[in-house]
Amino acid sequence: MAGYTPMMAQYKEIKSKHPDEILFFRLGDFYEMFFEDAQLASRELEITLTGRDAGLPERIPMCGVPYHASEGYITKLINKGYKVAICEQTGDVKAKGLVKREVIKIITPGTVLSETVLSDANNNYIALLYEDDGKTTLAGADISTGECFYGIYDSDTRRQELFDQLYRLMPPEIILVEALSFNNELKEFCNLRLNHCSFSFMKEVSLDDEELLNVHFDHNEQPQSTYARKGTAALLRYLHDTVKTDLTHLNRLTYLDSTENLIMDTYTLRNLEITRNLRDGGKKDTLLGVLDFTRTAMGSRLLKKWLEYPLLNIGQINARQAAISELIDTFSMRNQLMEALKEVYDFERLLTRIEVGTANARDLVSLRLSLASLPKIKESLKDAKSDLLCQAFENIELYDDVVNLLNHAIVDTPGISLRDGGIIKEGYHKELDELRVIARDSRQMLQDMEQHEKDTTGIKSLKIGYNKVFGYYIEVTHSNAASVPEYYIRKQTLANAERYITPDLKEFETKILGAQEKIVSLEYQLFVEIREQIKKLIYRIQKTARQVAKVDSLYSLSEAASRYNYICPKMNTNGEIIIKDGRHPLVERILERELFVPNDTELNHHESEIMVITGPNMAGKSTYMRQVALLTLMAQVGSFIPAREASITPVDRIFTRIGASDDLVSGQSTFMVEMNEVAQILKYATKKSLIVLDEIGRGTSTFDGMSIARAVIEYVRDKIGAKTLFATHYHELTDLENYSERIKNYCVAVKERGSEVVFLRRIIQGGADKSYGIHVAKLAGLPKVVTERAKKILADLEAEPTKQIKHMDTKVVKEKAISANEGMSSLFANPLNEQILALDVMSMTPLEAINKLYQLQQEAKKEAGKI
Repeated sequence: MAGYTPMMAQYKEIKSKHPDEILFFRLGDFYEMFFEDAQLASRELEITLTGRDAGLPERIPMCGVPYHASEGYITKLINKGYKVAICEQTGDVKAKGLVKREVIKIITPGTVLSETVLSDANNNYIALLYEDDGKTTLAGADISTGECFYGIYDSDTRRQELFDQLYRLMPPEIILVEALSFNNELKEFCNLRLNHCSFSFMKEVSLDDEELLNVHFDHNEQPQSTYARKGTAALLRYLHDTVKTDLTHLNRLTYLDSTENLIMDTYTLRNLEITRNLRDGGKKDTLLGVLDFTRTAMGSRLLKKWLEYPLLNIGQINARQAAISELIDTFSMRNQLMEALKEVYDFERLLTRIEVGTANARDLVSLRLSLASLPKIKESLKDAKSDLLCQAFENIELYDDVVNLLNHAIVDTPGISLRDGGIIKEGYHKELDELRVIARDSRQMLQDMEQHEKDTTGIKSLKIGYNKVFGYYIEVTHSNAASVPEYYIRKQTLANAERYITPDLKEFETKILGAQEKIVSLEYQLFVEIREQIKKLIYRIQKTARQVAKVDSLYSLSEAASRYNYICPKMNTNGEIIIKDGRHPLVERILERELFVPNDTELNHHESEIMVITGPNMAGKSTYMRQVALLTLMAQVGSFIPAREASITPVDRIFTRIGASDDLVSGQSTFMVEMNEVAQILKYATKKSLIVLDEIGRGTSTFDGMSIARAVIEYVRDKIGAKTLFATHYHELTDLENYSERIKNYCVAVKERGSEVVFLRRIIQGGADKSYGIHVAKLAGLPKVVTERAKKILADLEAEPTKQIKHMDTKVVKEKAISANEGMSSLFANPLNEQILALDVMSMTPLEAINKLYQLQQEAKKEAGKI
């Protein structure tokens, strides 16, 4: 390139092929960045931006990081969503001219394999979306564990189903093949729900890439759909072009079949805090956090999947229950498993690093310890009776030959670097042992050689020395020159002595100087050979790893059940959910000084299909409803549950509408978020679903909210027929029980002591006739003057003959939504009509409505002469 030095021209050419990545360009012991990459990296990494004179009028922006410390810098960029292309010196650095350089790999958020980034057990998924003919294909993989899967979304609900799936996967990188018809909605969803998700782009899908399907997967695992084949092949092409190494550990393709699992949308996954809490997205204070007693990273990942994809098939649920029951009843088996499993490392990821050639000696030690634990795990399961544990016993292979190889070859505590030596044990390789003897014993050998020459020549002052110019030499003073043997070769004359060399001394020198370099080189060569031997067994070891993960997850659920006094729920097919003395699995763990109050639940399709739950806020309605949803979910996972007794029918979906936090990021108000979630529920729920609705309609004016809440209940009753828990502070809605035998009123028991109330946290049959809002305000700490004034206002309002919405006619929805203007106009004399009619009641909050009502009442009293 005109004006650039050869090196900068080389950089520009390579950079032109990687415009979307930050190019780490190897120069000696540094990775350098130039131009825009340098400006970006200096800002993001907080390193000094300098310049380079490349023969141009202006200096080129430049910054760099040391090669040996680059991983930390790369990790920081990856965590911020950037991609990094690693450009190495692939030519002979000692040769004349420009050193050949090329990109050896591209590191992206979805393809990173660094232990620093993958510091926890969570999966690191990459997802590709491909749209064609109204169908959307999702292809995904976790190259750190070897998982690969695909799903096809072609129904009317495909967009929402896809978004829900992405929320479960939480991919840090999504690849888009050309433009999607819903690009804007996708990016909005990702900005709102997926933290730090970056986008990559592919222009087209090549039919030639489909050959990669044959390279990686058996024919019977491959997608039959043309769209799915193209999408999955495109993902494989992207991974090969990015990682630039062998990826044959991606050898098993799974179809995401939603018909086999209980479906939970994004709202439900968030609201119930199943695997991520609402506070910071972490595991603490989640259902996963309560149940996770796994001893391995593989088991923890699998347990998370089980909780996010509960089962529908009762046979599969019962199989898990039987295994958990056996582990609970057989303490010795459970204890032996606990001890054996804690020696198992994350060898799914270890195998991946072996496959792609990044495993170090410590990884092989971890693999050895993991494989050495397999006989103990298998021994623990030898007397198992349940199907799943018996299958694990049969399918866990032992790898004694690999363990013996690694025991014999790799030192117990190797260093991190493979280029520093010290990783191969003595006794493994004869030549290596000889080189080590030479390196370790060189000083003694030199002293022995010097003594031998003194004895042979009789020159007592003879000594052997070394310098960088001549290497090793024999020095003899001039006074002893006559005694020098003929085979001594003179190399240098000094003022008082002569320096000689001998063939033996040069041979010794060659051994000494080359020994350490040869040791490091030979150790690396031997390590690579060992790694290649293990690589041939990866597919088999992966299958064993999956069995270990399953056993670990079952162990975890049995441990939780044993510690927390859980029971095995019976699974039924009659559409009933019956729970006796159920407890909230999260809340009971958080309570330290209080005893959790258990509650019963009975839901069916004949006499208790919809539970309308009334009572004050803070009394436990939301906790109770979440509890029912969580216990149902746990039962369908196969887990035991916190209850005295339970019989539960599998539900196809769980929907929740809980909470009222503004969705400020998307610019939506509380009420709009609430209505969006309710709309999703009414659109997708079926008769086999479980619906949890909490305080519908409270984000708008009182009459508006009450009307919407009533209409929603009636729609669920008449159009859907799903088992439903409906909590409301509108105690006027309790009259719905009079119009349908399938609706039952329940309330939170309250004990009144004079002006004080105590919330008993017990759900009992019957409706509440009070909201106890002022009592809640008092408990929350409002000033006494405020609560006392509120009591007086409430008394005045209750004394007025206001029209009660609880007596609304239920025939027509229009009649349900009583006009607030009409309702209030009957309260006052005609002079106030204009003022009342001018009110925009539909946009008023309940508090604003009460304040305005109070103001109008005061005016009415003045006109009536009462004030």
